[in-house]
Amino acid sequence: MNEVIEFLQENGSELLLKSWEHIYISYLAVLLGIIVAIPLGIVLSRVPKVAQWVIGTVSVLQTIPSLAILAFFIPILGIGTVPAIAALFIYSVLPILRNTYTSIKGVDRSLIEAGKGMGMTTWERTIGIELPLSASVIMAGIRVSSVYLIGWAALASFIGAGGLGDFIFSGLNLYEPAFIIAGAIPVTILALLTDLIFSRIEKMVTPKGLKSTEKTA
Repeated sequence: MNEVIEFLQENGSELLLKSWEHIYISYLAVLLGIIVAIPLGIVLSRVPKVAQWVIGTVSVLQTIPSLAILAFFIPILGIGTVPAIAALFIYSVLPILRNTYTSIKGVDRSLIEAGKGMGMTTWERTIGIELPLSASVIMAGIRVSSVYLIGWAALASFIGAGGLGDFIFSGLNLYEPAFIIAGAIPVTILALLTDLIFSRIEKMVTPKGLKSTEKTA
């Protein structure tokens, strides 16, 4: 216990800074993924033939090792937070895109036809019918993406992007378990907190009628 207190006294301010860098890199990449993947998923739901090709391409990119993606962006974007965010953004897209596409396609067509009968435009049907009914599935994709990115962001340390990976790799290089633990535990806590936050948001955006249906199912 005394060793932990001593470590925090010596490195507490740096630990807070690295935690903030980790959150910034991860959450910004997720935000960019949301901005791109949700509208793209909605568009692709209208063109299933193109959708299979696009989702397949993104799935292939997802299989590329994260270190390789980071290395790929170095000649283009240099080192630091920008290439790290760009690489993490690529990994954030697939779960959100796939869940958005699947959930929009799964909306009961009779409800869409009812909206048409009421004179609703395509935009109004998307905002008023499709997105509310798909919100829980889309949020599930965002949750998965966010938790994965919190873990993968530790690798951003390799290209000078900072984050808690600095503690982990310093510990490995110096054979200091305290540094490894100081980096790994906050990453785990951040991942759990992120999952909790997005699970609460998922419940908030799920329509009440759908919630009651899920409980009785």
